Amino acid sequence: MTERSVHELAVLSQFALAACTCLGLLFVVAPYGRYRRKGWGPNIPNVTGWICMEAPAVLVFTLTFLAGDHAVEIVPVVFLAIWHIHYINRAFIFPLRTRWGNTKIPLFLPVLGILFNSLNAYINARWISHLGRYGPEWLTDPRFLVGCAIFAAGWLGNLHSDAILRKLRSSEDRTYKIPIGGLFRWISAPNYACEIVEWTGWAIATWSPAGLAFAVYTAANLGPRGHKHHAWYRKTFQNYPSSRKALIPKIF
Repeated sequence: MTERSVHELAVLSQFALAACTCLGLLFVVAPYGRYRRKGWGPNIPNVTGWICMEAPAVLVFTLTFLAGDHAVEIVPVVFLAIWHIHYINRAFIFPLRTRWGNTKIPLFLPVLGILFNSLNAYINARWISHLGRYGPEWLTDPRFLVGCAIFAAGWLGNLHSDAILRKLRSSEDRTYKIPIGGLFRWISAPNYACEIVEWTGWAIATWSPAGLAFAVYTAANLGPRGHKHHAWYRKTFQNYPSSRKALIPKIF
């Protein structure tokens, strides 16, 4: 079996994983954050679990990328920078800035996250720097330009939404409140919606099966959780804005 065949099989496995994840999350809410509950095995501190879970997206991607034949070419290097713009924040800056308090996360969730992020980082990095082929002309290709614009919009929206959520909770006050401002005017989970937008942009900019698999998985994972957040807000707060939707303004 050639490396390209192995890569194709890994990409297909991620599509299958997306379907299983979406189906599972329709019936079971992942037990962390506001949904944390007993009976899911040993726990570790949230900040530790988050960093361990997301770090492979940086480390595995970088190592796999550097092993590629096209690692020093301009377009793959641009894609490397775009990937790290998101994941250095997500893996290291975000968890260290978040006010976790003494909250914990079941150990099995970071373990699953490590496995997924390692697979996802491999299939995307290997395509970008080795199996795919991007000449300098790709920088002016409409797919690259539109994809990067979509990614940037999602990235900025994600950062802004995270900042609003972070300001809601102090180190002393751990209660949940209704988020106000930004995209929260229209939807309950703009941080999730914007991350889906980000990786949709990535899929377009890279125009790759690996990028598409990542975008589909992101929607399959965060879509159901965003809908659960919306239902939780409406159930918890009697004065929750009735016009606010879950993920898509005025639609869903």
